[in-house]
Amino acid sequence: MSLLVLLLAVGAACCLGFGFVLQQNAAQKAPLNDFLSPRILLDLVRVPRWLGGIALMVAGMTLGAAALGMGQLSLVEPLLATNLLFAMALSRRQTRQPLGRQGWGGLLLLAGGVTAFVVAGRPSGGTALTDPSRQWLIIGSMIGAAVLLTGYARRSRLGAGPALLATAAGLLYGVQDALTRVTGQRLGEGGLGEVLTSWQPYAVLALGVTGLVLVQSAFETASLRMSLPALTAAQPLAGIVCGVGFLGDRLRTDTGALAWEAAGLAAIVVGIVLLGMHPAMPSGAKVREPARALQPG
Repeated sequence: MSLLVLLLAVGAACCLGFGFVLQQNAAQKAPLNDFLSPRILLDLVRVPRWLGGIALMVAGMTLGAAALGMGQLSLVEPLLATNLLFAMALSRRQTRQPLGRQGWGGLLLLAGGVTAFVVAGRPSGGTALTDPSRQWLIIGSMIGAAVLLTGYARRSRLGAGPALLATAAGLLYGVQDALTRVTGQRLGEGGLGEVLTSWQPYAVLALGVTGLVLVQSAFETASLRMSLPALTAAQPLAGIVCGVGFLGDRLRTDTGALAWEAAGLAAIVVGIVLLGMHPAMPSGAKVREPARALQPG
């Protein structure tokens, strides 16, 4: 594994983790009638804290794109999942809660799971699959699942809705990461003209905006404990499926390696849940009046 890819991916995770916390701090004060509407972005754009969170998120996505340009999706995605460690660090500073057994356990499981998956799987690059039907099947399945989750979330916005929305956003972001890698490859091979005449960069933009609306709606209606774990767990799983499914990423497939890879992914998910549900994560604001205007600050 390249040290530069490691540094870029961890730097991206740091920016994303800090950015998610700032975004949720602002989004929890947004009017509830903005739920699942692009209006939520128009309301939040007036809030400096949210803009700071978005700036960090853009920086994280830029660093992540650079890492994807030099490393396999199946390698970079687990590293990006460590954004929850940085979100926990900032949240702990805000709430002044000790880590305790749950925090240390989640930290060790997440870090250990990422290490186990990367060491056992040894992700490597290969030739991208040329069968378009396989690519569209995987992308369509991810987007279809996100649409179904969003539909269920609309009916239970203050119940399981935030977790469902965050999961949907994570699936979209995983596909976005895959298409970002394809866009980078096209840029390197054919230049800007090749990129502008292909559909992938426009899909990246559409997925990014849609995912942002879903994430902010999840942050608006629930605390980070309810939303961020689902987002953080879904994105790397979706990205790994895309990487192996149609980008040509290769993982070791002998019995021992598969067992460790599965154990590593399971540890990542459990660690994410433990950290996401930790008392250090902000519990959110009290229920607001649905039409109250969002104040800058």
